[in-house]
Amino acid sequence: MSNQITEKIKKFIEFTKSLEGYEKGEAQTFLNRLFKAFGHADCHAAGAKFEKRTKVGKKTKFEDLLLPGKVIVEMKSGGKDLQSHILQAREYWNNSYGDDKTPFVILCNFDQFWIFNWFMQDAPLDKVKTEELETRWRTLAFLSKEPIEPIFENNVEQVTKEAVEKLLQIYHSLIKRGEDKNKVQKFILQLLVCLFSEDIGLFPIDGYFLELVQDCKKNQSTYDLFTALFKQMNSLEKAEGGRFKDVLYFNGGIFKEINPIELNDYELNLLEKTAKFDWSKVEPAIFGNIFEYSMDNIEKHATGAHYTYEKDIMKIIRPTIIQPLLEKIKKAKTLEKLLNLREELSKLSVLDPACGSGNFLYVALRELKNLELEILSKIQENFSRYQIQDVYSVIRMNQFYGIDMNPFAVELAKVTLSFGKKIFNDLFLEYIKKHQLSFYFEDKTLPFDDLDRNIVVNDALFCKWPEADFIIGNPPFLGGKYLRVERGDEYAEKIYAAFPDSKGQPDFCVFWFQKAHQSTAKKIGLVGTNSVAQGVSRKSALEYITADKGIITNAVSTQVWSGTANVHVSIVNWVKNKKNVPSAIYLDDRKVRYINSSLKAEADYTGAKKIPENSGKSFEGCQLGGKGFVISAETAKAWIEADKKNQDVLKPRCFKTND
Repeated sequence: MSNQITEKIKKFIEFTKSLEGYEKGEAQTFLNRLFKAFGHADCHAAGAKFEKRTKVGKKTKFEDLLLPGKVIVEMKSGGKDLQSHILQAREYWNNSYGDDKTPFVILCNFDQFWIFNWFMQDAPLDKVKTEELETRWRTLAFLSKEPIEPIFENNVEQVTKEAVEKLLQIYHSLIKRGEDKNKVQKFILQLLVCLFSEDIGLFPIDGYFLELVQDCKKNQSTYDLFTALFKQMNSLEKAEGGRFKDVLYFNGGIFKEINPIELNDYELNLLEKTAKFDWSKVEPAIFGNIFEYSMDNIEKHATGAHYTYEKDIMKIIRPTIIQPLLEKIKKAKTLEKLLNLREELSKLSVLDPACGSGNFLYVALRELKNLELEILSKIQENFSRYQIQDVYSVIRMNQFYGIDMNPFAVELAKVTLSFGKKIFNDLFLEYIKKHQLSFYFEDKTLPFDDLDRNIVVNDALFCKWPEADFIIGNPPFLGGKYLRVERGDEYAEKIYAAFPDSKGQPDFCVFWFQKAHQSTAKKIGLVGTNSVAQGVSRKSALEYITADKGIITNAVSTQVWSGTANVHVSIVNWVKNKKNVPSAIYLDDRKVRYINSSLKAEADYTGAKKIPENSGKSFEGCQLGGKGFVISAETAKAWIEADKKNQDVLKPRCFKTND
């Protein structure tokens, strides 16, 4: 099969040399030949549609090609800059649902292909030139008629796991030789900041930190050298001379506490390999691996902690945050309204009351930055004479809040958001430069924002939540029957006293659902075990919400959890006011009229009350389990005469028998 595709790809490449790269006249021919190279007769034979109509707000737009459930292709003329068309492609993808929703999106200008999977990551999975397809066709293998696993060169999840694994080897080595766990965790986070900062340009020169590591391998001590570096990174005063003269002030709370640690030869060798890794390719949204794998299994089970993959995070963030704001952007027709929307973005606040390592908050930050770029793009398209007044993103780190009981997770969340500040500011400035919206630029990444008041260590169920427009997150998974075992009787009684509406033994996560609904947030999206739509957990979670005028607007009724927790989950998004209900409601990615508290698209009878007139009556009467329960009237009379109590359980029954 591979040899056959390679030969066909050669012919495809040769064919493309005869094209001028004219989008309107040659795109469909180009795509038909591409699909033929992957074993189809043409695009239509593969099940694809050209010029697929897509409703974007009130406008109807046309996708160049849609292969339902597989890929959207957006073609541009030869030589066109694909970077400036990412927002358009993402707009099509954001506005597709149900069977049309695709994992992959391709941007192509005849000369090169950019492949995206926004379920997985924000950056392209790969970029490949048409002339390279003979050896790189596996990046498009998902187009093949026969199932072939695609291979991508920029799979950030895979890259991140490799980088994290190297760093964790150092962590486990330090723990194994008896170093204090809390000190080691802090030290590893500080190394993480150095590794990432080196490859995104926050240190004086390229290779700055690697040189320090290599000097420690020769004759220097990490106990001395790293401690001095960390202190300078936390100092407002620049060093007047010496090795740390040009090191900037990092702040952010990361280096407030410094615990000197001496690395041995084995650990230094690991750190050298880790420092040679390109950390700019690492995805901060899944730094949570460090948090997850550095905890003991016992600790994870007791707290209910678990890692969330981005494809599931987006099932919360898209309907709760992105879609409502996208609808506003699409409706904004005047410059004033667009500028007001940009200002609105600067005032929005997001809370994750079970933030863990901050991956929900990081993705929310990224998506709000993307929405700001979408507003600027629309201003540029429709009001080109307007000069952007604020050339820096209006979205600030202090708009994001998190709560978690694990101190290490909270520190990791702060680091994750700090890196987000650098990455997304760079993307923002790149957009401003490319479109020549300003000629004045300054990297304002450092110092990192001090997030000590935003991301806090606390028990979310017993502390005051900051006011927020959106609440998102993934509360702990812990079955109600395990609450006393894992957390103790005292804590369990405290929970039940604080949440008196929760009867029976509901899942631990339902208390977050209740408290989120009691908050000031207008839109909420949470992950829970699928028991939130069943039994006592449903009564304490979703019925509690719908009975208090909450409206479920988007939900996944049940799915196998994509992370390490062995559990089925429900994903629920809801609003507390009818005016915030979106134009379309979706259950399991299908448009429905409403969603009830059992996560079904039918009328909700769970709140039905008993009719007083029917008290003491039954519909089917007594159901007998066998003839042994039937006796004659004479026998019943004799038993009652022998003991008057028997008349309480012996009842007359009128029916015919075959005896």
